[in-house]
Amino acid sequence: MSKKANHPVRTTEKSLALVKRLRELDGARILDLEGYRGMTKGTVHNHLSTLREQGFVVKEGNEYRLSLWFLTLGGHVRNGNALYQAGRVRANQLATDTGMLVNVITEEDGMGVYLYQAQGEYAVDLDTYVGYRIHLHYTAVGKAILASLPRERVEGIVDRWGLPKATERTITDESELFDELERTRDRGYAIDHEERTEGLACIAAPIRLDDEVLGAISISAPTQRLGDEVFDEEITREVESTANELSLALKYQ
Repeated sequence: MSKKANHPVRTTEKSLALVKRLRELDGARILDLEGYRGMTKGTVHNHLSTLREQGFVVKEGNEYRLSLWFLTLGGHVRNGNALYQAGRVRANQLATDTGMLVNVITEEDGMGVYLYQAQGEYAVDLDTYVGYRIHLHYTAVGKAILASLPRERVEGIVDRWGLPKATERTITDESELFDELERTRDRGYAIDHEERTEGLACIAAPIRLDDEVLGAISISAPTQRLGDEVFDEEITREVESTANELSLALKYQ
């Protein structure tokens, strides 16, 4: 989990807050940002001008947008991630074998982060993408990760991020979540049956390095393709097998 800075630099905080706000709004004018976090129009302009000078923001007419420098930084970070390096080839193979959408996700600061996605022949298009951050409690990949963490760590994640509701099937009760995580540990894989997206089902298995969970790999497909309440055993075995292969690859690479 993230830690509070002992002596936070407020100017840096404001610049980063504006960066996040520009992402949320997909670009904005200074007038749109005036008053955000208590900033005046002049303060917003000064921060954006500095970010623009450093190449992190571009200006198109009166609108400011994040620059591709963030893609440069994100690509650099992802390429140095061992799970991404080991996972992309196996994710591609799993997508080819099943025809479905395959996701490789890791956990950072209590949220799930998509490292890689591979699309099979029948893959569905979702709102997720590489770098997308997602709550862990309502996805199969998230529950596969949570089930591998100590209880006190999971409690800390729930305390910080809560259990927001996405669909009528989302688990929003903490005790119910822990029951679900226990079932996940018992069977060795996690499931998500329309808990984040209506009509979508997912199967995921954790990727471990010794006793540490590094992430999880999943397949996503319409519920009718994976099965209603009982998921296809052959596909489940493929997901578990791929996760085991990844764990071994990370151990001996």
